[in-house]
Amino acid sequence: MASTISRPNTTLSSVKSGRIRVLKERSQSFDGEVGPVVYWMFRDQRVRDNWALIHAVNQANKENVPVAVVFNLFDQFLGAKARQLGFMLRGLRQLHQEIEQTLQIPFFLFRGEAEETVPNFLRECGASLLVTDFSPLRDVLRCKEDICKRVSNLVTIHEVDAHNVVPVWVASDKLEYSAKTIRGKINKRLPEYLIDFPKMETPSRKWVSKNHLIDWDDLIANVLREGAEVPEIEWCEPGESAAMEVLMGSGTGFLTKRLKTHPGDRNNPLKPSALSGLSPYLHFGQISAQRCALEARTFQKVHPQAVDVFLEELIVRRELSDNYCFYQPHYDSLQGAWEWARKTLMHHANDKREHIYTKEQLEKAQTADPLWNASQLEMVHYGKMHGFMRMYWAKKILEWTRGPEEALEISIYLNDKYEIDGRDPNGYVGCMWSICGVHDQGWKERPIFGKIRYMNYAGCKRKFDVDGYIAYVKKLVGELKKRKAENLLSRKAKTLRS
Repeated sequence: MASTISRPNTTLSSVKSGRIRVLKERSQSFDGEVGPVVYWMFRDQRVRDNWALIHAVNQANKENVPVAVVFNLFDQFLGAKARQLGFMLRGLRQLHQEIEQTLQIPFFLFRGEAEETVPNFLRECGASLLVTDFSPLRDVLRCKEDICKRVSNLVTIHEVDAHNVVPVWVASDKLEYSAKTIRGKINKRLPEYLIDFPKMETPSRKWVSKNHLIDWDDLIANVLREGAEVPEIEWCEPGESAAMEVLMGSGTGFLTKRLKTHPGDRNNPLKPSALSGLSPYLHFGQISAQRCALEARTFQKVHPQAVDVFLEELIVRRELSDNYCFYQPHYDSLQGAWEWARKTLMHHANDKREHIYTKEQLEKAQTADPLWNASQLEMVHYGKMHGFMRMYWAKKILEWTRGPEEALEISIYLNDKYEIDGRDPNGYVGCMWSICGVHDQGWKERPIFGKIRYMNYAGCKRKFDVDGYIAYVKKLVGELKKRKAENLLSRKAKTLRS
């Protein structure tokens, strides 16, 4: 898709032109009255520091027309359950209130297929411009292609990369092999793109039709009921304000209180506070990676090494994942691996395994490895597995299943089902790195893994206190189960009283 869509117009708005792609151009013969601007929000679910929203408002004010924001809630999106959808909807409820109160921009929520709801809305309101944010995921790209075909030739469609600091198509025009090959390209463009955000304008024209009423309580209750198999988490509060508190809060904010421990402790599963804790907010777009980077740079003189390590993960590694998913349509299958990795994995696909576990056994943490079981239980009950353990976890699935295709399928299934930040380019690349050697190199050949990097229990013991981690997860899960039981009893008591 990347190669078939026109390059950005150079005079679009105050948003840097390279951040915008024209997916569909309005018919040149159009000379009638210009209609409203609609921003279809998807990946970047925030009011502040949102280049797509900034562009939509700028374009609306330029033409002196009103602007609206729409969000389409897919009935099923890559297996998301109550854990992910509840977090997202609670954040959107806050966004709805803020965007209507502070900017007087109406917010419309639809359910169903965006290929139908978005074009229908554009037709009903007579829109002339659709602005959408960027996602490299295959289903979203396909959906946008369908929308381009369905909307009137009087509608222009702009896509704005509001998620990456350097837009994915600016950073590179091809599939990059590794962090080493993309790092220089990104760093070269940072002076242009890592800039502060302009002040958000208020729309000069107000939306005249009635606002779309949203019963958030009923909607969230339905989502929680339908996706109850994977319940919500309590440790991570959704929304833009909560995200900024995690980043900059005076109590336990990452940059203000925990940054200095990041370089040395980030790979220790017993030191979770050394991690930023921002991934749920970055995944749902409740905070801008660019804002995180700008704030981190203010700590450069105090903690130079820590800031460099953080920015490498926040910018280079995240944008490498987007690059991979954007330019490699098979980002979640063996087809997406490099040829050397496919060959070595298939050569060893029939190697004898000491253990073969089913998907159900793995999901229930019923293996002979207490360390792996702990990591799986941490993900199932806590909604977040430590990054170092995610690597070990996925590599053991390769070792314990009938072949690389099955291993990849199971790892993605479990990651997307239980991780609060599942269904994300980082998650797909994490599984592909662990199992298929993506963004890695060939290592010493061995059974099952071939030349894919190997990890084992003994290696983990050399890096951190394995028994301590297992005990930590056991205590964590026990506390979460106890709290869940108490909440259930409390709800039953309330029901009886009513």
